Amino acid sequence: MMPELVNPELVIPLLTACLLDAAFGDPAGLPHPVVGFGRMISWAERRLNRGRHRKVKGALMTLLLDAAVFFAAWGLLRLIGDSPLAYLNYPLSAILIFYCLAGKTLIKEVRQVFLALERSLEDGRRQVARIVGRDTSELTAQEVRTAALETLAENLSDGVIAPLFWLAIGGVPAMLTYKMVNTQDSMLGYRTPRYKDFGCWAARIDDMANYIPARLTALLMILPYVLLRGDFSLPGFVWRNGRRHASPNSGYPEAALAGILRCRFGGPHYYFGQLFYKPYIGACHRPLSVGDMRRAVRVNRITEFLAVLILLIIYSL
Repeated sequence: MMPELVNPELVIPLLTACLLDAAFGDPAGLPHPVVGFGRMISWAERRLNRGRHRKVKGALMTLLLDAAVFFAAWGLLRLIGDSPLAYLNYPLSAILIFYCLAGKTLIKEVRQVFLALERSLEDGRRQVARIVGRDTSELTAQEVRTAALETLAENLSDGVIAPLFWLAIGGVPAMLTYKMVNTQDSMLGYRTPRYKDFGCWAARIDDMANYIPARLTALLMILPYVLLRGDFSLPGFVWRNGRRHASPNSGYPEAALAGILRCRFGGPHYYFGQLFYKPYIGACHRPLSVGDMRRAVRVNRITEFLAVLILLIIYSL
């Protein structure tokens, strides 16, 4: 039996996982599925990303790894559920959901960027390099802060809302498969000579997997400001600016945060030695501060709370 659209048995594992993430974040030093996914991708890429037909080989690798994760997770949960160890289903599901959420860790990393900048620009550049793919060696202090907040918004979707969305759609197997999809995109989805053919399907599948979650993330981010503060300019701002981003999805949560903070994101950046131009989101080019970071963190926490609350209501109904 395949995972149901709505599985009320995930209520306790979901609440447990959220509490674990809020308390501990990513468990450093312990085995992590995403680390394993990265090793699988790296191993396959080194052997397949060569010679002719790289686009076909990249597509096959992407689809096979995604299918392998889904059916391995589904088979494991099904096997345990049909065995005398069925009582382990709840704790195992809770641990797997916990591994797929990155709420606290992301906030911690972004805070560290702003704290590092207070020590020196070089410390800030080194710290932000932990969470962004662009070249950080020449970034100004303003660009370091901008990169951190852009990543905070984008990864609110990738690291929290999208996993929860796929958990609702297909249970823990779909959630884990999404993490494999997203990991492949983060490793291969670049328009560089090495990856433009081999990684194109990884990028496309990630775009499809994030299409609804990215827009849902933006909606949940601005919803309290629209309903409680009457800021009816935000939906139009997000709609206009979210579509300007080079990514079909990342622009929406970034536009939501830029609209809330009344700041500007985007601009040219170097990736793997090549200059890429990201259209500007927002027109208010002002200095960003620690206060902006704190406000952005509150937005993240409220958005995650709303997403979990909605999911629990759906399960309860």
